[in-house]
Amino acid sequence: MKAEILKLKKEKNAVILAHYYAPDEAQEIADFVGDSFYLAKKAKETRADIIVFCGVRFMGESAKILNPDKKVLMPDLTADCPMAHMVKKGKIEEMRNAYGDLSVVCYINSTAELKCQSDVCVTSSNAVKIVKALDSENIFFIPDKNLGSVVAKQVPEKNIILNDGFCPIHAKITCGQVLKVKTKHPEALILSHPECEKEVLDVSDFIGSTAEIIDYVKNCNADKFIICTEKGVEYKLLCDNTDKRFFFPEPCPCCVDMKLNTLKNILNVLKTESNEIVVDKEVSRKAIIPLNKMLEIAR
Repeated sequence: MKAEILKLKKEKNAVILAHYYAPDEAQEIADFVGDSFYLAKKAKETRADIIVFCGVRFMGESAKILNPDKKVLMPDLTADCPMAHMVKKGKIEEMRNAYGDLSVVCYINSTAELKCQSDVCVTSSNAVKIVKALDSENIFFIPDKNLGSVVAKQVPEKNIILNDGFCPIHAKITCGQVLKVKTKHPEALILSHPECEKEVLDVSDFIGSTAEIIDYVKNCNADKFIICTEKGVEYKLLCDNTDKRFFFPEPCPCCVDMKLNTLKNILNVLKTESNEIVVDKEVSRKAIIPLNKMLEIAR
């Protein structure tokens, strides 16, 4: 299957993008592997005619919005992110009416429709930088309350209003689970994604995006780590650090939607060019504004 994927990719001038939470086999075959911010940049820069996005639907939508003339395919169109939908209808308009000076900051883990109503997008790796750069004092941070709380702590000069959304995978990681692993491996450092609950972040030695966790491990002298994020990141961690050990809370954090990006599904969409992401033109026109603003400020 790998050989056939490589052959078809070359014939069709396709590029494969994979998130760190995708299955090992997808990361191995991908041209670029990264977190949401890195993949958004690569989607914007690519000269390929076809983008195969091994992630969840909002990622494919973002790639399509940034590349309206390219064909964006998802290995499985049912791969979705529950958090991407966690803003109640009318809530953004309600907040804009309540605050004259308001910027709606939208985590990239959101639907295209939510991006349309936002001023700027962010990822977990650039959220603090972008919020600091905004002129508005009042910030409505959607949809993730946990990442929003991390930003609020680091940018106290802003009034950050939180939404009640969350990542079901990260929210299931409890402090008790983490400390149980810590008891078995007391010398291990605890590294957590900001989508985790506050109780987990409070006991962590480092808080950062998936890419930041990977960089931290690479540059750290320690050799044992408790990783509080989705299990898929272990593939990259082990590739980069053959002499280090990684432990995850139990039950192991696993996003079943991300795991739909199998070799079989990748091969199928390259063969058939099915599962194409389609975004309404008017939605795309509005949603590209906060995405481009993110890329511009982050640059």
